[in-house]
Amino acid sequence: MVISDAQLEVRTVYLGGFVGQLVAAVIWLSSAAIATFVDPTTGFWALAIGGAAIFPLTQAIFRLAGRRAILGQQNPLGALAMQIAFTVPLVLPVAGAATLHRLGWFYPSCMVIVGAHYLPFVFLYGMKTFAALAAALICAGFAIGLMAPDEVVLGGWVGGSILFAFAFALLAAVRMG
Repeated sequence: MVISDAQLEVRTVYLGGFVGQLVAAVIWLSSAAIATFVDPTTGFWALAIGGAAIFPLTQAIFRLAGRRAILGQQNPLGALAMQIAFTVPLVLPVAGAATLHRLGWFYPSCMVIVGAHYLPFVFLYGMKTFAALAAALICAGFAIGLMAPDEVVLGGWVGGSILFAFAFALLAAVRMG
C-alpha cells in the first residue's frame, strides 16, 4: 500500500479526525465546567481520565453509526496511530509536575502536550489542518501559561473551544478533498 492510499484510508475511516476532535472537545469543556463549578482538582482528573477515553468513545460512536472503526490490517499507518496515541499519557506526568508548582499551569501544559501530539497527525492523515490545530493549542497554551497563569480554568475553556472549532475545520477539509 502506498502512503497516499494509507492516508486516504485514515481520512475516510476517521472522517478526517472530526469525531475524535468533537469527543475531545466535549471532554475538555466538561473538564473545564467541572473545574469551574466544582473544583479545579476534580476538573483536572476529569480531563486526565476522560482523555484516556477519547479513542474508545470515538470508536464506539463509529460503531453505533454503523461505520467501520479501525484501519485495514494492510495499512502501515495503523502502527503509527497507536504510537501517537500513547504519547499523551506518557508525558501527562509533566503536566502534573507543572501543576504542583502552579495550579494554573495544568490546562496550558496539557494544551502544549496535546498540541505537540497532533504534529504527526499531519502525516498520518495527510492533512495540514492538523498543523494549524497543533499550532493553535501550543501557542495558546504557552500564552496562557505565561500571561495568565493564575487563571486556573482558562486553558480548559480555550483548549476545549479550539478542539471544537477544529473538529469542524477538519470535517470541512476532508470534505473538500
